Order: sequence, then structure tokens, then C-alpha cells
Amino acid sequence: MKRVLSGIQPTGEIHIGNWLGAIVNYVELGRKLGREALYCIVDYHAMTNPLAYEKELLAQRTFEAALVNIAAGLDPEKVTLFVQSHVPEHTELSWVFTNITPVGDLQRMTQYKDKAAKLESVGAGLLMYPVLQAADILIYKADTVPVGEDQIQHLELSREIARRFNTLFGETFPEPTAYLNPDAPRVPGIDGKAKMSKSTGNTIGLLEDPRSVWEKIRLLPDDPARIRLADPGDPERSVVFKFLPYFAPKEMVEVLKEEHRRAGIGTLAIKQILFDQYMKATRPIRERAEWLRQNPEYVLDGLEDGARRARQIAQATMQEVREKIGLLRLEAKRQRDRV
Repeated sequence: MKRVLSGIQPTGEIHIGNWLGAIVNYVELGRKLGREALYCIVDYHAMTNPLAYEKELLAQRTFEAALVNIAAGLDPEKVTLFVQSHVPEHTELSWVFTNITPVGDLQRMTQYKDKAAKLESVGAGLLMYPVLQAADILIYKADTVPVGEDQIQHLELSREIARRFNTLFGETFPEPTAYLNPDAPRVPGIDGKAKMSKSTGNTIGLLEDPRSVWEKIRLLPDDPARIRLADPGDPERSVVFKFLPYFAPKEMVEVLKEEHRRAGIGTLAIKQILFDQYMKATRPIRERAEWLRQNPEYVLDGLEDGARRARQIAQATMQEVREKIGLLRLEAKRQRDRV
């Protein structure tokens, strides 16, 4: 693992599923790789989803995504954190890749089919999403990409695009491999039915107002067989026990499970413990976020510095690509004219 690239969608409030499933991993990789860990707020990607994209909110959501990631431990002074649209080489390389990517490959993408089925009119950007994603990765010649299981198909297309370019124009890009952290949790939604996701609205925001967090925790579904306080419960069927291990000590969780089984404690009391443990775990992030809100220049300066460093890499890659695909270089022509 020499260089890592991962994209962060600014399409809504960052939730605890994002934190536990991705950001914690980003922070750890950043400690190991430093500046070679590149994290990109993919604002152009956000435009491909008309159900979530609002132009009035895009800039603010992009800033918030950066702020929350920094608050959660992603240090812009140690890693390379930047915004996709601040490095125009992403879209330039995407156009090059568009011309060597068969439409059939894109139409077979599961995410495209799922999202397109929900839309009356499907924009071409949704179809081309994985091509831009490939450009995001390959413009930095990243060899490793932290992804969730739902992105494996897209990453395989990125590998195919790299192979196809290398065959047509000469060895240029590595074939990036997926980094699936076996310890990254698949955080359930508060409905207990699916993975926590912005699109399904079953989330708890990482910086959500404590009163709102408590209301969501209070309403977590319990074991449906436990009707009265005196009824024994099954922790495996109570959503509160799906969340508790993320925030409470293991010994505490085991004691509470046993008390739940023998009806020694009410579910509401367990939910109060979960809320207290959650607030304790996220307090440093909340405090850091509040400081960043009062000092927004720290976030903006970090993004500017990250874009500058990212663009140095991207410009070198694009210069190589332009030469290999045969574009006219004016400086080369002028050199020949002088000879």
C-alpha cells in the first residue's frame, strides 16, 4: 500500500455509520501513510443524484463534510484532504476514460440500475458516475481504495479502465485494489431493518442535536415479544443491543444482555445507558466541531492546501496522459519551430 484515495459524498449529514464504517479507517490509514492518504470531498458526484442535489446547499454541505471529517480525526496537516472540483484534472481525465469505456459496461452497474429505476428522467451523469470515480482514483495513481462492499463493482470497472488505457496507450496506471477493513462495522439503521443510510433516512447524525439523538434512541425497536417490563427479552432481537457494543465497554454490554434476558432491567433504562455512552464517545468530536465552526478558516485553509498538493500530482499525470493519447502540445511545437 503506497497511496490511498477515497471519496466522501457531501449529500447530507454525516452519520455514525459513516464514522464507524469509514472515517475511523481513514484516520488510521492517514497515520500510516501521511500525505499519501488522499481524501476527496466529491462534490461533482453529488450532482448525479437529482433527489439529493440542491445547488443552494452544495457548498455548505461540502464544507460540513470536511469539517466533520476533521473533527472526527482526519488531520489536514498530515493527510491530503481536498474538494474534487478544486482539481479540474479529475474531469479532464474522466473525459479521456469516457471515450474508452463501453456503454454496456456502465449499464450493467447495479447501482446505476437501482438509482435509475427511481427516476423519471435519468441524467447521463448517473450513467457516467463510475468513469469519474475511476478518474478520481487513477489521476493519483492510487494503488489502494478503501470502499464498502457496495462499491466493489465500481472499483472493478476502474481496474478495467486502467487495463484498457494501458493496453491502448502504454503502461500508465496501476490497477487499484479494494481495501475492505474486516473490522469496519456494518452499522444498522435505527429502524433495525437495513444498513444505516442517508437515502433511507434511518440515521443518527454524528453531530445531531442531543435531544434529537435521544428521541431516536428512545424509539429504537425492542424485542417484539417483550411486552411488559416483567417479560424476559432476547437481546438479539432488540435494536438497542445492535448499537450498544459500538459505544459501551464489553463487560457492561454482557451484564446488560443478561439483565435483559431475565427481565432485570427495562429497555428504556438500557436506552438511557446507550445515549449516555454515545454522548461520552462523541463528545471530543462535538467539541472539536464547535471549535472548527468558530474557526472556519482552518477548514478552508486545509482544503486549499490539500488541493494544491493534490493538483501537483494530478497535473503530472495529465501531462503524461495528454502525451500518450496524442494531443498537440504547443510548447513541443514551438521547440521544433525554433530548431
